[in-house]
Amino acid sequence: MKVWALIPAYNEEENIGSLLSEIKGRGISVAVIDDGSTDKTYEIAKDKSDIVLRNTKNLGKGSSIRRGIVFLLDNMDFDYVITMDADNQHSPHDLDKFLKEADKKADFVIGNRMGSPRGMPFIRLATNSFMSFVVSKIAGQRIPDTQCGFRLIKKNVLSSISITTSKFEIESEIIIKAARKGFIIKSVPIESIYFKGRSSNIRPFYDTLRFIKFIARLKNEGY
Repeated sequence: MKVWALIPAYNEEENIGSLLSEIKGRGISVAVIDDGSTDKTYEIAKDKSDIVLRNTKNLGKGSSIRRGIVFLLDNMDFDYVITMDADNQHSPHDLDKFLKEADKKADFVIGNRMGSPRGMPFIRLATNSFMSFVVSKIAGQRIPDTQCGFRLIKKNVLSSISITTSKFEIESEIIIKAARKGFIIKSVPIESIYFKGRSSNIRPFYDTLRFIKFIARLKNEGY
């Protein structure tokens, strides 16, 4: 079974080296999408990963994930892709849970932080719960944490859908389109890791508005 980890990264020189070592230690190939970093993220990734794609400027996580998926589909032979954040918010120790699901031939597995969301800011918890409810309704499957980026996705799931978004909505888009194709989406409990004092790119009000517009567009397209 061939598994690739797809890691979007922006200015993560302090975290990415140890993460990549943990992933590689499990026999997983690694592709890093350096999203226009200005520190040593690119150099570290080049040394410790199998493939590094570099955005010439910061395009955001969604664009990086989309670019990585397209690259792997076009150029690599694999069975599964795992997506993870580069900032150590996703514990590499939870990788084993996803790999066990891959052994069971799962279609699509998403990490679930909602069973024990310690440290998650209240506004983020509220918006995540709202978005998960809406996406679950449209997908026709109960998915407790649709906004979690720690995922395992089978190749034929990715090759059967067309990804059109390039911002944070990409995570909801992949779920909805995969579910509408008949794929079963499972969840596994993962550790919820938040660091005090660390800035976040999450903008709850703005992102919620974008999410509502995205859902309206999908509904107009017949989803």
